[in-house]
Amino acid sequence: MMPLGIIGGSGLYELDLEKPRWKKIPTPYGKVTAQFGSWSGKDVVFLPRHGRGHAVPPHRVNYRANIWGLWKEGVNRILAVGACGSMDQRIKPGHLVLFGQFLDFTKSRPSTFFEGGKRGVLHTDVTKPYCPELARIILQVAKRIGLRLHPNVTYVCTEGPRFETAAEIRAFRMLGGQVVGMTGVPECPLARELGMCYAGIGVVTNMAAGITERRLSHEEVLDLVSKLKDRIQLLLKSCVEEIPEDRTCSCQLTSQPIHSKSSS
Repeated sequence: MMPLGIIGGSGLYELDLEKPRWKKIPTPYGKVTAQFGSWSGKDVVFLPRHGRGHAVPPHRVNYRANIWGLWKEGVNRILAVGACGSMDQRIKPGHLVLFGQFLDFTKSRPSTFFEGGKRGVLHTDVTKPYCPELARIILQVAKRIGLRLHPNVTYVCTEGPRFETAAEIRAFRMLGGQVVGMTGVPECPLARELGMCYAGIGVVTNMAAGITERRLSHEEVLDLVSKLKDRIQLLLKSCVEEIPEDRTCSCQLTSQPIHSKSSS
C-alpha cells in the first residue's frame, strides 16, 4: 500500500509513530524534512508544515516543496491539520472542523507546479477541492470515537502572519466563510495538481477578530492545540486504519498540461 501523508500545523510537529525516523527529501523547490514510521502496520509520512519547532511563518512556507516531497515518497493521500479561528458562533474553540470549500485571500505565494515551459500550463478543476472519500472516512471515524467534528465547513485562507481585522472578518462572513486560517492554500490545490487526495481538518483555537472582545495571540493557538494533541492523533491514527488501499474518488483524474510551442 502507498504511504499515507499527514501534514501538521501549529503545535503539531511530530506524531507518536511506530519506529519513527526523520529524513530529508530533496525536491526541485528545496529540501523538506519529514518523519517516517507506521501506524497499525500502515506506512505514514508526517510533514510538519512550519518545520520542526515552527521555524517558518505561514506566508514563507515552501508549499510546493512540501507537496512535491510527499508525492516523491509515493504518497497519494494527505490528511492535513491546521489551526483556525471561528467566524461561526456554532463552532467553538476546541471543536474540530472538516473543510468542504475554501476562499483564497492569499497574495504572494507560488500556487502551481505548472508555470509554462517544459511542464506546460494546467487548469485544475477544484469545484470540489477536498477528497469526498477521505471526508466520508473522517466523519465516520470521528463519530465512532466520539469527537465533535463539523462537516463541510467553508475555510478562508489569508496571507498572514498577522491576524485579520474585524472588518475583514465581517467581509469573510458575508461571503460565506465559517473559519479562517493561513495555511490551507495553496497546499490543497497543489495536491490536486498532482492527482493526490487531500482532506483538511481544522482545529478551532479561537474566535476570530471582532467576534468577541478578546485579543488574539499565537500563544493561545499553541496552548489549545497542545491540549487537543491526543485527540487529534487518535483521529488521525483511526483514519489511517480505515483508509482502504484502492481509491474510488476522482481526485487522481487531473487535466492534462497545456504545452506551449516553445516548450515542445
